Amino acid sequence: MPRFAANLSLMYTELPFLARFAAAARDGFRAVEYLFPYAYPAQELAQALNQHGLQQVLFNAPPGGRTVQDMARAWDGGMRGTLCLAGEEDSFRLGVWEALRYAQVLQCPRIHVMSGLVPPGAATQALRSTVLANLRWAAQTAADVGVEVLIEPINGRDMPGYYLQTQDQAHSLVQTVAALNLKVQMDLYHCQIMEGDVATKLRKYLPTGRVGHIQIAGVPERHEPDMGELHYPYLFDVIDTLGYAGWVGCEYRPRNGTSQGLGWMAR
Repeated sequence: MPRFAANLSLMYTELPFLARFAAAARDGFRAVEYLFPYAYPAQELAQALNQHGLQQVLFNAPPGGRTVQDMARAWDGGMRGTLCLAGEEDSFRLGVWEALRYAQVLQCPRIHVMSGLVPPGAATQALRSTVLANLRWAAQTAADVGVEVLIEPINGRDMPGYYLQTQDQAHSLVQTVAALNLKVQMDLYHCQIMEGDVATKLRKYLPTGRVGHIQIAGVPERHEPDMGELHYPYLFDVIDTLGYAGWVGCEYRPRNGTSQGLGWMAR
């Protein structure tokens, strides 16, 4: 059975954020992820992890902003990343540097850099050179401190206009950059919505070693994985058979309270 990490941005939202660490540990999780840490001092988050015996396995680089305060507010302000945005290279680099600073304090081995929204009137292919240049810089900078950089395809229904939407597109970028620490964050919820054929894609991509993290949620409502059109017991067997040893992030919105909905994990 895969190792599961609780996503504290979507799970345990009935509690204040800093109280979610204790709740996750109490429910048997040994690892956590979340969207963004920048509203909290890194040392405060590290203390919460240590106090409850948790490992931080993933968080996102800022989706925008040039100061830590702006980075903490960027998501709520509608920003979805700067990777693909020509002219925003300075913001991208400042965000990666801040993410790596947090990663070192939290002893987190990987960060996700968000691709951003395609500017109105721009062709997706025309943005590729900016994306590749930013990824090459980010991968090298992160390698210097022993951190992996991830990119994630996100479905166009939940996030219209997002630059990166398919597994093939993400793996093409990773192969082109050819940095050992640049990998794909494979969210099976987004994959099912955009492409389907999830088991086949797992069999195609996991053996490459280019998948650095997996995330799950029920489709289409993004609730617990025991509800919806994906049969996760089968997919977990596929993941085990393929020898994936990484973490599986539970990035779903609980239906009726987080702890009450964890029966799927016990089963």
